[in-house]
Amino acid sequence: MNILYATLSLGVLGLVFGVLLGFASKAFEVKVDPKIPKLRECLPGANCGGCGFAGCDAYAEAVVMEGAKPNLCSVGGAKTAEDIGEVLGIKVDSAEKMTAFVKCNGNCDSAKVKYDLEGVTDCLTASLMIDGGSKACSYGCLGLGSCVSVCEFGALEIVNGIAKVNMDKCTNCGACINICPKGLIESVPVSKKVRVECNNIEIGRHVKENCSAACIGCKLCERNCPKEAVHVTNNLAKVDYDKCVNCQICTKKCPTGAIKLVNN
Repeated sequence: MNILYATLSLGVLGLVFGVLLGFASKAFEVKVDPKIPKLRECLPGANCGGCGFAGCDAYAEAVVMEGAKPNLCSVGGAKTAEDIGEVLGIKVDSAEKMTAFVKCNGNCDSAKVKYDLEGVTDCLTASLMIDGGSKACSYGCLGLGSCVSVCEFGALEIVNGIAKVNMDKCTNCGACINICPKGLIESVPVSKKVRVECNNIEIGRHVKENCSAACIGCKLCERNCPKEAVHVTNNLAKVDYDKCVNCQICTKKCPTGAIKLVNN
């Protein structure tokens, strides 16, 4: 009999708690804007973070609730921007496609090495070694592939001792930019092909001695650019992509080949 009472009591308690939970779920229900799940369906689901948000869910919510720009999905591109615009009832222009770019051409042929590294397999560890690694240029790519290991899209590879980006695969998620211990990787517009493949801010004869492909801060690029799109700042040439028209004059004037026209 006691077992029967106990069973009935548990059943009644379960029923009461079920009713209370059902009531609470309705009373404290958080209303979700119906546009959020619709926007989520428009997004590719890569969750790469290239839009600046934690993932596709966070981005969809930010567009609706916080007014985030609706054309930030670099993976989905123009089609996703158009689909988002249809949900929001507005015209959305696709953003300029961006890509990661490694600011170094100090490969095995052009850059000197100070010492051999044994047992070191990643750039983060190598950067903590003497003089910031084995390369004579302390600003150069260490070529051990920490950026390659974090890229989920297979957009990076080590070629002749330095990291190279495949722009067709890159989603501009920023993972490689964040992990590079030398700060060598930046985000640039895909349409702008003129790139400074150097990150060295030192000056003097030893710069070219350490790497024959280094920018030497001579300002020939700056003086010859008809659009004033190239400036030497802190001994390093930089391209203003708002002004650059890909005329390539700077690539022809650069005495070390540090400025190049990049096709991929």
